[in-house]
This record gives sequence, structure tokens and C-alpha cells, in this order.
Amino acid sequence: MSERKKWKTQRALGLELPGLGKPGALEKRNFPPGQHGRSRKPKVSQFGAQLREKQKLVFHYGIREEQLRRFVRKAKSLQPSNWIEALIGLLERRLDNVVFRLGFARSMAAARQLVSHGHVLVDGRRETIGSMVLRPGSSIQLSERANQMEATRFSRQAPRLTLPSFLQFENSDIFERGKLLFIPDSSHIPFEFNSSQVAEYYAKRGV
Repeated sequence: MSERKKWKTQRALGLELPGLGKPGALEKRNFPPGQHGRSRKPKVSQFGAQLREKQKLVFHYGIREEQLRRFVRKAKSLQPSNWIEALIGLLERRLDNVVFRLGFARSMAAARQLVSHGHVLVDGRRETIGSMVLRPGSSIQLSERANQMEATRFSRQAPRLTLPSFLQFENSDIFERGKLLFIPDSSHIPFEFNSSQVAEYYAKRGV
């Protein structure tokens, strides 16, 4: 996604999505993009509200629609009675998201690039799949090379988000290491989110 599109996406949704790594999108233009964005007072339909909440997940986590649908199906198989919480637990435990939430990268895209380039170790093993879902107890750290990169040093000095309660840092002999403590839920999503709207969206589509 281009830098311009990141700004426009956040303005259209009316909130900042930390995963896009572009803070301040609403500071000067807190209205939808377009010629009539400033004066327009859009009336949002029920479907529009549901779609908006679903799109927040797509854009923040940087996933495609089909990927999200697969996670929905997996969440329903894991916890049929409350699958939306299982869904959030899966999304927040993705390796790329954990790298982002630990402050090793300033955006989800940057975190995914670190993983795909082999710069992230899980329990001491190099992993290259950003969509990998971690288990509680997993340890996550950067490779020695990535630990010296200017971008990762800057990110750790000024993380985009505060460390969530489901993660903690441990000191290793070489450099800092994070640990996944427990399965997160919707309370850990770092932006305003209505989970029931997403549940209704997919319920009507038989996913």
C-alpha cells in the first residue's frame, strides 16, 4: 500500500490504524477524503458499519480478504460459541503482529519484512512466515544482524504502541527477547473496534 493510500484509508475509516505505521493521519484532515469530505455527513447503513469494522482488521493486520476468511473459519472450529474472540486471539498471535507489538518494527509491513527476510527467531529457530500463529510461552527475538539495523534500533527506542499485557520482555545474553504470555482477546486490539459488527458480517455470509 502506498503512503498516500495509507493516509486516505485512515481518513475514510475515521481513525488511525497503528499497523499502517502512519501516525497523525487525522490531525489536520479529520474528515473523509474527496471533494465533499469536509461538509459531508455520511449516513452509514448497517451493512456499511459491519464492512467498516471488518476493513479495520484487513488494513491494520495487512491481510487479504481471503486470509481473513480463513482465520474466521479456523476461529469457528476452535471456539464455535465465541469465535470472534478466538479470531482476535489468532490475529494478535501472528508472528508479524507480535514482532510489531514488541516494538521491533514501526508498522505491520516492516514487521512482515523482517520475518520474511529471516531476521526473526522463535524459540531460537529462524522463522520466515509472518502468518505463523504463536503459542503461549513462545520466545521471540531479532537476529543479531537485525538487532544492529538502524530501523529496528529506532523502532525500539520509540515504539509505535505500548507493550500489551500478553507480552513481556526477557533479557538474554545478547539482546532483548520477548515472550508470549497468554492468548489475547478483543480487549488487546490497539484501536476502536466493534467485534459484534464483524460477527454479524460473517454470519450473514455463511463463512
